[in-house]
Amino acid sequence: MADSEASQRRSGRTLPAKQLKAMAHPARLDILDGVARRGFARAADLASDLGLPANQVSFHLRVLADAGLIEEAPEHARDRRDRVWKPVEETWQLGTPEHPMEDERLGGVVLHGIAAQHQDLLRRVVEWAPEYTSGRTAEVHGTLNQHSAWLTEGEARDLLVRIGDLIEEARTRHEPGEEGVRYWAIDVLAADDAI
Repeated sequence: MADSEASQRRSGRTLPAKQLKAMAHPARLDILDGVARRGFARAADLASDLGLPANQVSFHLRVLADAGLIEEAPEHARDRRDRVWKPVEETWQLGTPEHPMEDERLGGVVLHGIAAQHQDLLRRVVEWAPEYTSGRTAEVHGTLNQHSAWLTEGEARDLLVRIGDLIEEARTRHEPGEEGVRYWAIDVLAADDAI
């Protein structure tokens, strides 16, 4: 396999315009996150979590399913009428120079939505951190680490692939609902001094 093919496989495939369009709605990004957080979910579960009407959530779930971002999970249904959804087990990316995004405008909207989720994660960690750093709790619920290193572009790419591989390995270790297991949002942000 060529290096670029191996890199594409590890880092995920580029989202086509249909999937970008489905993800461009902020409620759908929240719904995708909610399905991932629960492992599988019904519209009513997500509506309760997100404070949205169940019929609106059902519509968004169908759009996400039509785009191939989630799929039905009949193994979790109570009966044949019960519609339960689960994430599609796939890694994706917005684009690369070798595999550019199909629609730059939609990609920008999705990127800003993901950045908003990242900012919310950062806010939650910063609000919680004093509980841990002051000793009021010993439970770990988040972390904010800052590192720097002198790297070539190739070394930086390799490091990010290795981090991604470790996260993927951890992601497949447990099932939702296992005792003692919590859902962890893990965002990786890195930049060189040229931007």
